[in-house]
Amino acid sequence: METRKVQVTGGSTYTVSLPKDWATANDVSAGSVVEFHAEEDLLLLAPKHDADRVEGTLDIDGLEDPAELTRAVMTMYVSGFDVIQLEAPRITADQRRIIRDATQGLVGLEVIEETSDRIVLQDLLDSSELSIHNAITRMRLVSLTMLSDAVEALIEDDDDLAANVMQRDDDVDRLWYMVSRVFRTVLRNPTAANEIGFPRETVFDYQSSARQLERIADHATKIASLSLEIGEISGDTAELLRELESDAMTVPEMAMDALLTDDSEEAVEQANDAQSRIPAVDETARDIDSKVRKADPESAQILGRIVDSLSRTADYGGNIAESALQKAAPRP
Repeated sequence: METRKVQVTGGSTYTVSLPKDWATANDVSAGSVVEFHAEEDLLLLAPKHDADRVEGTLDIDGLEDPAELTRAVMTMYVSGFDVIQLEAPRITADQRRIIRDATQGLVGLEVIEETSDRIVLQDLLDSSELSIHNAITRMRLVSLTMLSDAVEALIEDDDDLAANVMQRDDDVDRLWYMVSRVFRTVLRNPTAANEIGFPRETVFDYQSSARQLERIADHATKIASLSLEIGEISGDTAELLRELESDAMTVPEMAMDALLTDDSEEAVEQANDAQSRIPAVDETARDIDSKVRKADPESAQILGRIVDSLSRTADYGGNIAESALQKAAPRP
């Protein structure tokens, strides 16, 4: 850390010198323009660049595995590149299909140029147009509805509903990648935080909570998939599963209310209430486990995995409650 003494010039203008090493490393010299970003008692300084868009290039020569190529595209997107150039001596038809499929799963990303050896993707949405608040609100609605429908599909042996739940997981993933992109952009570029309208600490809390919602959606998908392997569930087991689903969902619901409220006292009360409900969920889960052991081994194993997923939902809600408490805490 270096210190500088603030001086007054012209009787009314405060001035301070820049560290030479920093100026040299960032190509700042006499006549350069720099940007100042105010965050409460902090003042961030950054060089002003002419190029507004961040470009990145990725060599995909030999990258034929669908999962690896998809992951590569998503990594470039989440990292915050506005223009992504994918290059190879010859891009195969399979690679083009995988890239197009990956692009469709990412908010705002479109193919703007395509040649035999290059595909250019561009994010067509301005960061100020991306509402991280709306994104996690939507994630909350979709993920928890998925969980409720997955349990309904399980109990009623509704394969069509189960399939619909699994399809909706793509919607949650798309929002999760967008939230992650905004988060990384805010870390890298102080201007983005001003455009989005939230402090960087709040964006971090939202990103952490979005991760928990994405996991809840994954477990809803898991329950829906397992429901295809087991027949209709009735009697006490069905009632206990409904009770467990209701209790488990209450935790992330209350935690999200705590996260999104602007009232600190209300947030603390709701977050603590959410966390206090987790032991009851664990108790119901143990009760179901003891009953499903009486079923045939295959059914008992499947039901055990479903109970575990519901129990984890409450745990993820507890993690969201932790983020809500951090957001509501006084700042040092």
